[in-house]
Amino acid sequence: MSSLPRIYRIADPADWKSAQQTGFFASADLAAEGFIHCSEKHQILETARRYYAGCPEVLLLEIAEDRLTEAGVRVEREWMAARNEAFAHVFGPIPQAAILRVLAFTASSNGQFELPAELHEG
Repeated sequence: MSSLPRIYRIADPADWKSAQQTGFFASADLAAEGFIHCSEKHQILETARRYYAGCPEVLLLEIAEDRLTEAGVRVEREWMAARNEAFAHVFGPIPQAAILRVLAFTASSNGQFELPAELHEG
């Protein structure tokens, strides 16, 4: 499927619905900051805890980084001092062809997120 790493975006369902109409995923952070915040697989749960607590339903987009590169969309890992690690930033709308899977990502009754079962494969 994809030879380069996959990156992940926790997405508002409304943004995904818009992507299905336009063919490109974009979110408010692209307009406000010039890039779309993404995470590596091991960063997803902490990102959800910090920024999506109280959100009843969000989606998790699995993105093929090599498909972004092929589409001419720049991805850079930038150091975030607040988290003491680098995060993938996507500098442009994400073409639907780069999105491998859209997974349901909901918090449990206690408000905690768990990785979707599909991400426990391999």
